[in-house]
Amino acid sequence: MKEKQNLLVLLGPTAVGKTSISIDLAKRLNGEIISADSMQIYKYMDIGTAKITKEEMGYIPHYMINIVYPDEEFTVANFKNKAEEYIKDINHRGNIPIIVGGTGLYINSIVYKLQFTEVKPNEKFRTENNDIADKYGNNYLHNKLSEVDPVSANRINVNDRKRIIRALEILHETGKPMSYYNKNFRKETDEYNLVMVGLTMDRPKLYSRINSRVDIMLDEGLIEEVKMLMNMGYTKDLTSMQGIGYKEIINYLEGTMELYEAIEMLKRNTRRFAKRQLTWFRRDNRIKWVDVNEFHSIESISEFLADYVSEELTK
Repeated sequence: MKEKQNLLVLLGPTAVGKTSISIDLAKRLNGEIISADSMQIYKYMDIGTAKITKEEMGYIPHYMINIVYPDEEFTVANFKNKAEEYIKDINHRGNIPIIVGGTGLYINSIVYKLQFTEVKPNEKFRTENNDIADKYGNNYLHNKLSEVDPVSANRINVNDRKRIIRALEILHETGKPMSYYNKNFRKETDEYNLVMVGLTMDRPKLYSRINSRVDIMLDEGLIEEVKMLMNMGYTKDLTSMQGIGYKEIINYLEGTMELYEAIEMLKRNTRRFAKRQLTWFRRDNRIKWVDVNEFHSIESISEFLADYVSEELTK
């Protein structure tokens, strides 16, 4: 029987402090970081994704950041394949791979036995269904999915148009529902010597941090970043430009919303996203939850986590 590879997953909602804690933790554990953030994969999209800078990395290797252009397709299957290569390579060099992020499906693709179909995108099908959703609403498509693949429809939020269309696309292209390919959706992987840590904090404090971070993004030039992307030809219908922080500013730039309205919507959407992240992760009882407010500094959190992880990995 082959020896299991070590793997640490550090997850949590947006703005909880994953980035700074992960860097200090990686230094203590000889770790290398694999980003599990579905927005930080995109080049040019830095401010709105709170992307880590070279200076902030502190000489810790980071992977899965700035790997595709905003108009390129990147699936969960792509993430899984690339991340597994990095996990293997990092272990081979005697270091600890640390998956850090808040994109639940990315993380689940590694820690559960998910099966993914390699169905290539059908742009004509996607455009047609996006047009249908624009005309009749996401509910119309979600109801359509419920009729043909109720299992997937139950898992996909009615507002997650991208995943609804992807599920319909898989059925259209293969004749089999997406749920057929995800039969082991909640079957835990046994491939890794796995440690999962979730960072959390008091909800009002988290929401306050989110509001402050949006203000900082605006000060750092979020509006100018969105203008630049639009001038480069990246349109609002792209998956990347539908991300929180971009779609709201596009509304302002196109004149459909006042700036103060766009900012309030951005803050609200980010708070709601954080709530959905916590709901998603709470379903996994393998996660050790750590309240960052119970520590007085980043160093004290990472010291505690380093001791915990080292003990868990040597069991």
